[in-house]
Amino acid sequence: MVNGRTVLECFPAGGPRGSWPAEEFAHARRMEGLAAEVVMDLATDTFLVIVRGAGTIE
Repeated sequence: MVNGRTVLECFPAGGPRGSWPAEEFAHARRMEGLAAEVVMDLATDTFLVIVRGAGTIE
């Protein structure tokens, strides 16, 4: 966990489907009750699926 965020998965930004795999992964985690979201890490050119803080949906 860094800065109150946990990275669940990383997806390359240069993939042919762009952010879709990351968005699909985040959606599946939200369906499981995690407050997952997709952010872009410009330094590594990757989409990260993260949860902030406790990470559960109230």
